[in-house]
Amino acid sequence: MDKDKKSAQDTETRILQAAENEFFEKGYAGARTASIAEAAGVTHAMLHYYFRTKDKLFERIVSEKINMLGDIVLSAIGDGNLPLEERIRQGVERHFDFISANRDLPKFIVNEVLTRPEHIEMMKLGALHFVNTLLGNLQCEIDEYAAKGLCRQVDARMLLIDIVSLNVFPFMAAPIVYGAIGDAYRNYDDFLAMRKKENVETILNKLKIH
Repeated sequence: MDKDKKSAQDTETRILQAAENEFFEKGYAGARTASIAEAAGVTHAMLHYYFRTKDKLFERIVSEKINMLGDIVLSAIGDGNLPLEERIRQGVERHFDFISANRDLPKFIVNEVLTRPEHIEMMKLGALHFVNTLLGNLQCEIDEYAAKGLCRQVDARMLLIDIVSLNVFPFMAAPIVYGAIGDAYRNYDDFLAMRKKENVETILNKLKIH
């Protein structure tokens, strides 16, 4: 029985990976379940057995990415055992690393929002829980720090938008940025490593807690 369960999990993993590649490359409209099944090494009927519809598969991919991102950010910023400065630093770094490991994700989400606005609600609902938890707790702590003169008074919502904007831009605009920096760096990964450090310092400078 355990062997059958592992086989089913392996099959599901292959389908999800193939679906992620297909959706990210072609978008929802251009993705084909037949192509996903072929890439995953399963029959079309088996793919539908596991996920029923293209919509179900799309929702699973997007919700898993949102949940992973939420867990990563919350595990850093929500760690009450660390000083606020270190938690913000780790939150920015882990968010940046997540985007770096999923470089097609920002463009995919923006394209889906622009071309299929009906997906906005599904994405928003997926992010709502961790965003509300993060912002509520973070704002309270920033207020407490600011009252003691330990940091600037800032809006946690604006801070989160700053973090996302700074971290996503180098990946969304990679061709433009790479063309602009020319031969200033050995390769784009070197630039990204430096960009991550700059983003951390920019956010900490906004808070003035470093």
